[in-house]
Amino acid sequence: MLKHTMTPSMHRASLHASRAPWSIYAWPAVFCQADSRQAHRFVHLGTRVVHAGDADRAPFGQTLWGDRTPDSETGLAWDWVQVCSGVVAMADPLSVVTNMRLLSARGRVLTAREAALHLNRLVHQLPWQDEVQLALQLE
Repeated sequence: MLKHTMTPSMHRASLHASRAPWSIYAWPAVFCQADSRQAHRFVHLGTRVVHAGDADRAPFGQTLWGDRTPDSETGLAWDWVQVCSGVVAMADPLSVVTNMRLLSARGRVLTAREAALHLNRLVHQLPWQDEVQLALQLE
């Protein structure tokens, strides 16, 4: 059974909230310096909880976060899995979906592999596990 859970923060968010997490590939690219200390203000846009219908399989899903500035909208999304009750983790830390294009100090766009470390730093600064736990509780 597939179920999408709306959390309170989703109601406050205005960034493409009705779109699927993976649609952020279609958002216009946002170019950022990879090592920039520019503060992003990502807000939780939504978390999807999936129950596979198998009692032995833990819930999993996707979570979507966004940041809006006067010039652009930036999104981050990734898959998560419930490891055990009260513990969730990124399903694949190398698979953060984003419209961000990270640039090296010389202005070259980083490859997906090169960008993964920087994107994971962003993800780990977010209270995303709290939002996923809230979505699981609302089930």
